[in-house]
Amino acid sequence: MFFFLQQLSLSDLLQSMDIAPILLRTVINEGAKISLIGCIVQFYFFGVAESLQCLLLTVMSYDRYLAICNPLCYSSIMNHKLCVKLILMSWLLTLSFTPVIVIYVATQEFCNQNTINHFFCDYFPLLELSCSEATLGWILAMAVSVPVILFPFLLITVSYICIAHEILKITSNIGRQKAFSTCSSHLAVVSIFYGSLFVTYVVPTRNQSQTIGKLLSLLYTVVTPFINPLIYSLKSTHIKKALKNIQ
Repeated sequence: MFFFLQQLSLSDLLQSMDIAPILLRTVINEGAKISLIGCIVQFYFFGVAESLQCLLLTVMSYDRYLAICNPLCYSSIMNHKLCVKLILMSWLLTLSFTPVIVIYVATQEFCNQNTINHFFCDYFPLLELSCSEATLGWILAMAVSVPVILFPFLLITVSYICIAHEILKITSNIGRQKAFSTCSSHLAVVSIFYGSLFVTYVVPTRNQSQTIGKLLSLLYTVVTPFINPLIYSLKSTHIKKALKNIQ
């Protein structure tokens, strides 16, 4: 789990470095300027960070599934070699799907429209600026969201259904609490991240409020990378002792 948390932290760091500077400039100056190339580059790294986080959370759900549903074989199955393979596969899929949608955006014609109504260069706000036919863009977004967002989400859901079924078999309350505590942090992160991501990209509508869209984007681009370390740190006994001392 700590090995996967390192990769998740790397994804959070990449996303924060990509989004936060422009966001701060936009808030302080009530707007910010960025070149078209800079916008595409920002969108590329954003896509890499988001796709990687989707796949990492899926890998981590499989890790939790093995830990709870097959604890005796956990160490032999989830060895270092398998962990490295899962991480490399996540990076490979990320670097395979992200360029497809980035190249599509980069080849669009933007005419004289040059003001994006968002705090970073996101896919759908960029499509709204394009004077090209956007139907293909919407279809492409749905096609890419299936292997990157929807399919991993289904795998996570199945994993937690199996975990819940296994926890219900435990007779003692203490045993149930211990089993649930091993995946509570991951479940909290998944709920926040996938909840906002699913609404924004999997079921988007042309009539969706721009304010709601920005708030949802703020959740998975800024809030989630910020609270991920906090959520996982609360499981540390050292952090708990430090918080008690502060109180």
